[in-house]
Amino acid sequence: MSSPSSDPLLARLREPISAITAYDYPSARLCDGAGVQLLLVGDSVGMVMAGGEDTTGVTLDEILYHTRMVRRGVKSAVLVSDLPIHSYEDPEEAVANSRRLIEAGADAVKLEGGFGQIDKVRAITSAGISFCAHLGMLPQRVREEGGYKKKGKSEEEARTLVAAALALEEAGAFAIVLESVVPEVAAEITRSLSIPTLGIGSGWDCSGQIRVLHDVTGAYPWFVPPFARVHGDVAGEMRRSLAAYLDEISRP
Repeated sequence: MSSPSSDPLLARLREPISAITAYDYPSARLCDGAGVQLLLVGDSVGMVMAGGEDTTGVTLDEILYHTRMVRRGVKSAVLVSDLPIHSYEDPEEAVANSRRLIEAGADAVKLEGGFGQIDKVRAITSAGISFCAHLGMLPQRVREEGGYKKKGKSEEEARTLVAAALALEEAGAFAIVLESVVPEVAAEITRSLSIPTLGIGSGWDCSGQIRVLHDVTGAYPWFVPPFARVHGDVAGEMRRSLAAYLDEISRP
């Protein structure tokens, strides 16, 4: 097992860690006030807020914009912002754009990938920037992989995921998101690390869970991932409120 990370953000997280996406000021303020421990300005904003087919159209400027909005609503939670696709092509660009996200208000940055990203991760953490890793299904690669696929099904793929997680921890990551990883493999990764894992569609043996806000609250009724449990009916409340408004203004 690797030595525990010295990143000060770890002291602000306790298991089971709660993590959720936030894209604007009111959402961030409500999540922070509810006690959510970690907020992610994810590139999922391109799908949930902008109606895109996937995350590959999101730009750094868009993430910077949403990071500034979310920062205004956060008092206690750890705020992590995604480095979107094509914003970390080499270590120098990864550091430069990570600094921009930190200046916009992020406490840490996240990028996708394992062994192929280690040099960039080391450059980011060596620059004094807190870093959250992301393994398993990588949304930024959905087009080249031909869809969203579960990871860790074969023994070789499972071994690679565990080894990559250990390498990312050694490179300075303070946490790792595990997306759509076979639950048994996610559990093994979690046992192998001294830093926390955040699961999404990866079972319940991770150090915590991360979800998209709109899935949890029922604000995006057109599609709900099979692993997400809906706890509200925000879309229904909006429809009812709008119907009441239309009724209000139709009266003399």
